[in-house]
Amino acid sequence: MIKSKIKIRSKYVPNGIKILYEDRDIIVIDKSSGLLSVKAKYETEKTAHQLLINYIRKGNPRARGNLFAVHRLDRETSGVLIFAKSYELREKFADRWKEVEKKYLAIIPGNLTEKSGIVESYLAEGDDYMMRSVDTPEEGKLAKTKYKVMHESRHYSLLEIDLLTGKKNQIRVHLAGLGHPIIGDTKYSEDPKGRLALHAFSIKFKHPFNDELMEFETKIPEYFSTYFKVLRDDKDEALETKPNRGMKRAPKKRKKKKVKAK
Repeated sequence: MIKSKIKIRSKYVPNGIKILYEDRDIIVIDKSSGLLSVKAKYETEKTAHQLLINYIRKGNPRARGNLFAVHRLDRETSGVLIFAKSYELREKFADRWKEVEKKYLAIIPGNLTEKSGIVESYLAEGDDYMMRSVDTPEEGKLAKTKYKVMHESRHYSLLEIDLLTGKKNQIRVHLAGLGHPIIGDTKYSEDPKGRLALHAFSIKFKHPFNDELMEFETKIPEYFSTYFKVLRDDKDEALETKPNRGMKRAPKKRKKKKVKAK
């Protein structure tokens, strides 16, 4: 993990946020599920954006800093999120956003026939605020989602996803379109269970100020590992297709040999 250039003042860090990195230009955080990225009509104060503004101003009476969201995550999606400390830097990010590499993890019901691939469609938003795949570029915007199966059991699969474009709800729409909506998706699934099992796992980019290559990786939410632990407890053994960071089983404890008294 890259070390912060500014000391993180732990006592001021708000609940629902873990600060992964901070310098004079950017803040990188791990957002919890259930927290909005930026304000909406129904919520203006308890957002990652506003909580972080409060954080950078606390402990410094002369601070008048502001923050600008570089990108967003859905309220239910957890994971890595970047904020810029100036509008100019935010615009630099926007100009080079296609170069940014973003990886997500998602749990879906069932197994995919194709263990890797790219889902591609044009997406458009309806009057009900639902995103849907449409037939032509005149109707919507191109969205591309790359996926790979990391683990699978008889009933569930864990996917690693590369977000090749950044359209609203695109991962959720594309997986639902394959007939495997993300676990806990109340918007695109008819049978949601638990929290949304979608996590922005890592991000890789060049710093907009000095072009330093930066990469941040978050911890996999406990919800994910617990989910697969439940499957193992049910003796539904997982087929590992690739070692998955953060979900390794603990080593078995060796039993001590008993020494008989002579």
